[in-house]
Amino acid sequence: MAEPDRDTATGRFEPKYPDEVFLKAVQEYEPAATSEVAEAVGIARRNAHYRLEKLADLGQVRKKKVGTSLVWSPAVENTV
Repeated sequence: MAEPDRDTATGRFEPKYPDEVFLKAVQEYEPAATSEVAEAVGIARRNAHYRLEKLADLGQVRKKKVGTSLVWSPAVENTV
């Protein structure tokens, strides 16, 4: 019997929070601090940072260093 949050084809677990939730938070707070996105989604800052980095690798968000912090903004072609 397959687990409800596991992809039966790949065996990988599906993320509890879809990418769209992160993209919406980034768009709402633009430029969004990692902690703002984490609070909006309801997860730890470390987990939000991990997911935002993955979205940056996919070209869906951009990151910029401001002082000692990272801020995130939607990629130009990506709007939720």
